[in-house]
Amino acid sequence: MYDMIVIGAGPAGVSAAVYGKSRGKKVLLLEKNQVGGLIGTVSTVTHYTAIVQEETGGSFAERMKAQALGAGVEIRYEKVTETKLKGKVKKVITDQGTYEARTLILANGGSGRMLGIPGENLKGVRLNAPKDGPNYKGKNVYVIGGADGAVKEALYLARIAAKVTIVCVEEELACIREFKDKVVSCNNIEIMPHTSLTAVYGGESVEALEFTDNKTGKKQSVKDTECGVFVYAGIVPNTQMYTELKLDGGYIPVDRDMQTEIPGVFAAGDICVKKVRQVATAVADGAIAGIQAAAMC
Repeated sequence: MYDMIVIGAGPAGVSAAVYGKSRGKKVLLLEKNQVGGLIGTVSTVTHYTAIVQEETGGSFAERMKAQALGAGVEIRYEKVTETKLKGKVKKVITDQGTYEARTLILANGGSGRMLGIPGENLKGVRLNAPKDGPNYKGKNVYVIGGADGAVKEALYLARIAAKVTIVCVEEELACIREFKDKVVSCNNIEIMPHTSLTAVYGGESVEALEFTDNKTGKKQSVKDTECGVFVYAGIVPNTQMYTELKLDGGYIPVDRDMQTEIPGVFAAGDICVKKVRQVATAVADGAIAGIQAAAMC
């Protein structure tokens, strides 16, 4: 029996686990892949207070892991398949066992949104910039998405690729001014506005891309046999297993203490209903959830 189980080892989950452990609670942190969550897969971490220079997603994740282990948090790498949230004792079933706790914190964030287009499962599509970018040195790459995350990865890829094309559905980039200014000063980035990627063609890998103008509906086919396609089209909250909770647009509503409608069940980070999804807000959510959950044990 644990005092607290945290599902998800991103910034929100690690923050919650560390704060819970600091209050003398027995804490279990469950993560299906690796500590860091989505932030661990990005090329650079920006704007977080007191971030170290040239911080990468990977290095940030490693420091989070070291902090959690140093605090004495137990981390298990298991896939959660089912939860039972109601009642005084919460149950979490994974692919390796069943765990019980007095409180539960849901912090398993979201997954990258699929485009739902033909060919998106071909080799060379839905790539990870820091992991796959070096394979496209001197080649063309296409970044799908015009928000902060997409443009930040495009700027990173511009240091490697011959040309970066940002394909965004909006009239202009939807990112912050800082990133817009950097794009303007980068001579190998091209913006394809009010456009969607609607199909990818090829055998084992990409051979051609189909783009559709969102204003006119006109389709354009581009042959580019050695290109890479990096998709950053938003996230889908990982809430499918939480059938006992009422969701809002797929996200979990919480109160000011980060508690859900079910007593003893908290949520933190990108999985929650909220306006701002940043590392800073995820860490704050986790701190509140960890402190409030610990107070209930």
